[in-house]
Amino acid sequence: MSTNDSEALTPSRTLLVALTGVGAGFLSGLFGVGGGLVIVPALMAVLGMDQRRASATSLAAIIATAAVGSGTYALHEEASWAGAALLAVGALVGSQIGVLLLRRLPAPVLPWILIAFTIFVIVSQYLHVPTREGAVLLTPASCALMILVGLCAGILSGLVGVGGGSVIVPGMELAVGAGDLIARGTSLLVMIPTGIAGTVTNLRHRMVDLRVGLIVGASAAAVAPLGRLVATWVSPGVGAILFNIFLLSIIASTIVRMRKKARAQM
Repeated sequence: MSTNDSEALTPSRTLLVALTGVGAGFLSGLFGVGGGLVIVPALMAVLGMDQRRASATSLAAIIATAAVGSGTYALHEEASWAGAALLAVGALVGSQIGVLLLRRLPAPVLPWILIAFTIFVIVSQYLHVPTREGAVLLTPASCALMILVGLCAGILSGLVGVGGGSVIVPGMELAVGAGDLIARGTSLLVMIPTGIAGTVTNLRHRMVDLRVGLIVGASAAAVAPLGRLVATWVSPGVGAILFNIFLLSIIASTIVRMRKKARAQM
């Protein structure tokens, strides 16, 4: 498909793109993620985008989702501004590294990076017991760890088009003992500057479909507050289980898509 993927938007495809945003927005509010793990494969399936363009468009869509989602958490004092600032320092640097790698790595490698990243996140969920009460305590060690967590999240954000929340949320819980809700709210807050920085770079290289990004972002932003509301009803332990089920479904769909592509090329 040509780089002008938005020209292929029919009414039915537009509806599917909007529904993708609805699903991503709900998961964003529920888990504190940007929703890129839903948006990227959906754009590849619905519009036939290659993974590079889908990742860049997803990152642009995440900006609106993160703004609304983080605002909803912040209104309930479930976000750490100091923690977000430290995470953003690493994430802004990391997102530029990720965007650079996105342009240079071979396309067949990208799905495997996504799979490896998802497996890492699943494993990390079992390294700690999630809680609701933990606060963000700033010490020299915790500050350094949060910058490092932000760096890793930023690299993955630019590389595979996710917001980085799948790294930041467990990273904050492990590094500084943050409660699950404050980790999610802070995670969404960090995604705003990270998404803007990565998208500006992607726009310079004509990798973003802004029309599609706006449709997904607006749909996701509208639903993100509902996801946050459901998150308060679910216990931290159950939330972790649901998150891992979601991640396993992403791995399965990625493998199925790779196998279909391999058969088509035979």
